Amino acid sequence: MNSKILEGRLKELAYRIVAMTDNLPKNKLSNIIEGQLLRSTFSAAANYRAACKGISTKSFISKLSISFEEADETLFWLEVILELKLISEKKLSLLIKEAYELSSILASSRKTLQKKQNDPQNKSNLKS
Repeated sequence: MNSKILEGRLKELAYRIVAMTDNLPKNKLSNIIEGQLLRSTFSAAANYRAACKGISTKSFISKLSISFEEADETLFWLEVILELKLISEKKLSLLIKEAYELSSILASSRKTLQKKQNDPQNKSNLKS
């Protein structure tokens, strides 16, 4: 998957989560979860975009790591919503699936880059 497609998927997930939050109950707990969820999902998208503009491999890995952590946090909050039965599984299942896939892609990309960065034979091929 190329970076533009991944960037688009992360942004689209954020937009879909905005729409989903309209279905949360209007109470104090939901307000807290909504704020955390919106921050993490938009942060995942924004940090991935920043990673792609990184001028070095180290910078890219750093921003990619943040994007992964935020995507994983998004998945956490979606699971909390499901476990607390604030929204039905039917309405959340596709969002959870997408958040899981994106988190996995980001984790795999980070792991691959870190491995390449630590391999002396590949160092000449990576930006410093």
